[in-house]
Amino acid sequence: MKASAIIVAAGSGVRLGSNVPKAFVKIAGRAMLSYSLATVRQINSIEELVITVPEGFENAARDEVSAAGLSIPVKITVGGIERQDSVRIALELTSAESDLVIVHDAARPLATLAIFEACLSAASRAGAAIAAIPVSDTLKRVADSAITATIARAGLWQAQTPQAFRRAVLVAAHQRAVSEKIAATDDADLVERAGARVEVVEASTTNIKITTPSDLAIVEALIAARI
Repeated sequence: MKASAIIVAAGSGVRLGSNVPKAFVKIAGRAMLSYSLATVRQINSIEELVITVPEGFENAARDEVSAAGLSIPVKITVGGIERQDSVRIALELTSAESDLVIVHDAARPLATLAIFEACLSAASRAGAAIAAIPVSDTLKRVADSAITATIARAGLWQAQTPQAFRRAVLVAAHQRAVSEKIAATDDADLVERAGARVEVVEASTTNIKITTPSDLAIVEALIAARI
């Protein structure tokens, strides 16, 4: 099946304390975005890529694409106010000829080729699939600094990216979100609300989302250990 990839790289990086947008923060001498580009380049079924970036960083993204040596068509666009807006903007730029769309956050630079391929394979069969890991910690619901409930973790999973979908399913979910003013933190939520079944592909605890300086330090250590 033909697939389009979307890399969401429009985050500001405020919580990271960086003076450049998160996707352009250096990790082991490379922009964070470059790691996702290197993985996408290895997937034969991906025939095009759309990247969302903060305004003013279009050329910086083009430089990263050039350095990554991608041979597929790449579109770079300014993202929206929220992540959901960025995905919708990018989705509108994907080809209607694509059967699948895989969405990934540049803030997860350690997502492996195997995770990408497993999500695409599951989505081609089931219509939608996400990378996730089982919740291992005890969960507490808290109000006013006090525990109000303990949540049983059996059956709970922590969603990650990449997330892959039949293109028609994802387009319809985003259109419904606009018309009904639905806000969600990931694309799987929108697809679930539309009544579609979403499969889970077990990923890895090392597929860390970089949000804070401590996250960045962990990822830098993991990359250094691989060298």
